[in-house]
Amino acid sequence: MLGFPPGASTVSPLYFTVGRLTAEARVDPKHIQTIIEQTAVIRPPQQPLATFGITTVTYHLVTATALATDDASADEAVVRTGVVTANRPQIVTPAYLLHLFDGFDHGEEFARYLLATHGPNAPGLLYRYKNELQETSIVADPPDTVAQRLGDQLDREHQIHAAVIRGVDHYWDISLMKFIHDLTIASLGQTIGDLGRHGLLGTDRGVPRAARAHIEEMFARVAAGELEPVVLKTELDRWGLFEEYEDRFLDMFRL
Repeated sequence: MLGFPPGASTVSPLYFTVGRLTAEARVDPKHIQTIIEQTAVIRPPQQPLATFGITTVTYHLVTATALATDDASADEAVVRTGVVTANRPQIVTPAYLLHLFDGFDHGEEFARYLLATHGPNAPGLLYRYKNELQETSIVADPPDTVAQRLGDQLDREHQIHAAVIRGVDHYWDISLMKFIHDLTIASLGQTIGDLGRHGLLGTDRGVPRAARAHIEEMFARVAAGELEPVVLKTELDRWGLFEEYEDRFLDMFRL
């Protein structure tokens, strides 16, 4: 939990959106904890997430193969390469958070694990992430060797928005989400400072000021023809604010 000066909201770092839901079986929270403990970021990105823009991070997630009986002695590695896109963070409430799942197989379980660990009632920063897996390959070397080699290569090439993660094969998306959560935590100091300097901390009529600012931006984009009205309507519904903005919303369609 992070504290702010008087008059500002207290913002927790633990909230961010995760993948779309699938029909796969749920994962026990204790098992998620084990996966997290077995996941290591070998080489993190060299810059934090942007506060007022989009950040794209290329990841190389290295695991043992699914057939390996012992991860530590595996002689082959699976390398999953993809891109995680982080949109501009928003200050949200837990009720808003649970409306948003769009991208990883076990996203809901991971989010609920965080809620159970840190508490369900604290407001927080919402980071929206999109995961795009681009390539999967098998390398005939132990996973730890492959991960270190990839990390050294990224250092030599000065790739500031790239990372290497050592994860768990069957639940590799949870390993990836653990990396994303760590990246979010590492970026919080800069993000909160930026939001404070722009007067976006605190609330306005029970809603985060940043959320109202985002709604104003959406109204402007709808008026300019850059955003479909249904997207704005959905955002207002998520905040429970449609009644407050209803006349203004409907005025956009009146001749």
